[in-house]
Amino acid sequence: MRRLLTDALGKHGFDVVATVDDGDQALAACVDLRPDVLSLDLAMPGLDGIGVLRALRGTDLAVSVVVVSAFSPAHGARAVDALAEGAVELVAKPAGGQNLNEFVADLGDKVRLAAASKHRHPAATPQPPRVSPAARRPTGRARTVVIACSTGGPQALTELLPKLPSPLGAGTLLVQHMPAGFTSSLAARLDNASALHVCEAHGGESLDPRTVLVAPGGHHLRIQADRTTALDDQDPIGALRPRADLTIADAARVFGVDALLVVLTGMGRDGLDGARELHRHGGRILTEAESSCTVYGMPRVIAEAGLADGVYDLSALPEAIAREAGA
Repeated sequence: MRRLLTDALGKHGFDVVATVDDGDQALAACVDLRPDVLSLDLAMPGLDGIGVLRALRGTDLAVSVVVVSAFSPAHGARAVDALAEGAVELVAKPAGGQNLNEFVADLGDKVRLAAASKHRHPAATPQPPRVSPAARRPTGRARTVVIACSTGGPQALTELLPKLPSPLGAGTLLVQHMPAGFTSSLAARLDNASALHVCEAHGGESLDPRTVLVAPGGHHLRIQADRTTALDDQDPIGALRPRADLTIADAARVFGVDALLVVLTGMGRDGLDGARELHRHGGRILTEAESSCTVYGMPRVIAEAGLADGVYDLSALPEAIAREAGA
């Protein structure tokens, strides 16, 4: 596997500075060689992959981690743990009969993303909250909250959700880009750490101020006119299912001024079209600041479009969300 990874990364133009046998050697190599990206398995002799991720968080090393390991929906908790502990991306090891070209392409794309991502130093000084000049004053009403995120989202959510109060506004919906089978593990992890009840949506739920409903991987999460949820199996949009734009646009039409959108770290433009619709209906929009984003993509396009009512470092977002949602 190490030879396969080395050859694959070399073909993509990366310089592989070291290959090692276990987690302890991986940490030592990171200290000595200061690589941009570490490719990491989770099952290793000695210190395992989760242990390496936790150890890296206690150092000043600005290395982004791509976990390359055996994943399946049945073991989704391990994948979510890795993302919550700071891994930027996941790549599944090729299974028997799988086209190796697909694996090599996926690996190259995700290592390139990791190399370009802004690694969050745990000791970094947060930027102070920044409010856009066009911000409208909160009305004090209870709002429905929609949170959207992608790359770096599980780690951000692990920090954000435990700091949110329960009850919160009129209910919360969460769209995190993840494959089918993994969002249930993410919901369970967040539920164990939060005052809010966090669970995967199954469709037909009414919004509850004490509950966060997570869009299940492989389904779009929709809001119906009677303010209940529905799951939509239409084709992926821009290779994404769930697509945050659909949930946000529904929230705009159903809740109008009583909707609050929060956009966290993530690659791409998902959320922008929905944010435009929500802004048109008078809803509020908060984005995560570049200072704390793993990838400043989704929040950037919304801020640059002039749609953000407030831009906050992740450490300041819980208070801002509670205030805007009418907690």
